[in-house]
Amino acid sequence: MTTTADDVWKLLAELVTAQKETERKIQEVSKQIGALGGKWGRFVENMVAPACETLFVNRGIPVHQVSQRVKKRLDGKSLEIDVLVTNENHVLVVEVKSSLGVDDVKELIHDLREFRQFFPEYNDKQVYGAVAGIEIEEGADKYAYRQGLFVLAQAGENVAILNSAEFQPKVW
Repeated sequence: MTTTADDVWKLLAELVTAQKETERKIQEVSKQIGALGGKWGRFVENMVAPACETLFVNRGIPVHQVSQRVKKRLDGKSLEIDVLVTNENHVLVVEVKSSLGVDDVKELIHDLREFRQFFPEYNDKQVYGAVAGIEIEEGADKYAYRQGLFVLAQAGENVAILNSAEFQPKVW
């Protein structure tokens, strides 16, 4: 049996069609994974936010309000806070991740440095930072602790503050 040029062109056309279908399926799966990641992140935030009330009250920081996904825009930039805990004297900015790494801690520190520009209504309050994660990558908790941040993590079915009772948070 002889293979003609037409046979080769037909085979190439079939391969291109198969490749396009594979790429379409990969994009579809990637989109589904992204949506699942977003839902997982929301789940973790919904676990951390109510825990903040008890956790910080137990640390001597009254909690008057807990808000999720607080977002402000300023001069074409935006700042989104996962969980914002407030009382008459304090504001706690909490960054929540399903898997917390050092880069996430650095990102929160950057956000804390810009916080008062975006939220001038809190200029008369002490601003603290906290990071929270279900899984904490090696060294991220120690790095956050050294930066003066509260570290929250899963403890069994609950969320706990990992910092010692003597810990004094940095005021940003």
